[in-house]
Amino acid sequence: MKILLSSYAFYPNIGGIESVSELLANEFVRLGHEVRVITQTPGADREEWKFEVLRKPSARGLLRAVQWCDLFFQNNISLQSLWPLLLVRRPWVVTHQTWISRLDRSFGWQDYLKRFFLRAATNVSISRAIAKSLPVGSEIIPNPYRDDLFYPMPEVAREKDLVFLGRLVSDKGTDLLVEAVHLLKESGLTVSLTVIGSGPEEMGLKAQAKMLGVASQMDFVGPKSGVELAQLLNGHRVLAVPSRWAEPFGIVALEGIACGCVVVGSQEGGLPDAIGPCGLTFSNGSAPELAAAIRESLTDAGRLEQLRVCAQEHLAHHTARAVAAAYLEIFQRVLP
Repeated sequence: MKILLSSYAFYPNIGGIESVSELLANEFVRLGHEVRVITQTPGADREEWKFEVLRKPSARGLLRAVQWCDLFFQNNISLQSLWPLLLVRRPWVVTHQTWISRLDRSFGWQDYLKRFFLRAATNVSISRAIAKSLPVGSEIIPNPYRDDLFYPMPEVAREKDLVFLGRLVSDKGTDLLVEAVHLLKESGLTVSLTVIGSGPEEMGLKAQAKMLGVASQMDFVGPKSGVELAQLLNGHRVLAVPSRWAEPFGIVALEGIACGCVVVGSQEGGLPDAIGPCGLTFSNGSAPELAAAIRESLTDAGRLEQLRVCAQEHLAHHTARAVAAAYLEIFQRVLP
């Protein structure tokens, strides 16, 4: 099968869509299919790739790519790469990685246009919440994680309490986590918190920690990746994902679970699908509920072990191989 994979953002950019697109392209090739990726992201390719990447293709180049393929797969809908389907009939599968709306959940003209075109697509959603938000029916295929990188490392001592991984922006709720650490300290439980990542809120978070008297419990280690990141996660008991906004999914939760962490995350959106039976959820924006969930995770040994036991079965649905197989089943079904 000749698969044209459209990923508006792609390597060397870092993000969920970029990671998923690369994982799926590699897995499709491994399973014997031809893959070309089209993207608007400039940059160099990885030497080990066995697929071609067309970066910022011209109108003619995009049209030729669609003519080449047996199936056009958009990993998140993009109007910019969609127009050739008006000229060339090809099966069109689109995966919805996020909400089709503005940040405040209102609709702009682009959103109305995307929602109109979806009637001609075979639609896939990464979570139940995303599927529910669409005006058309869709199948649910969760996102994969890098199971070759994130896994338990028995040689790493799990000596630290809490870890946060993500951009330091208000939507991610890191300030709620700092407040929760403060609330726990006031109630008699002193916990350590490692913050992995960077962003515009970093200085404000450090000031907040100092003001609340918990600066000595926190360690800002900056952005990490690869084996170093996996080792850091393996050294912690609980991964906190305290997002204020409704996350469409949450690959970071899978990475934490795979490294042996219990996850405490906010309950709106698709994050509960990523956490599954391997963690606890709390109301978005509630520092007291977040603190209570962290306390339960860290102090109830039986509950902690119960949540960890579910990890292997849950993660089996999120390997690159399992997710790619689910997509290929749909692709075969829609081919003429």
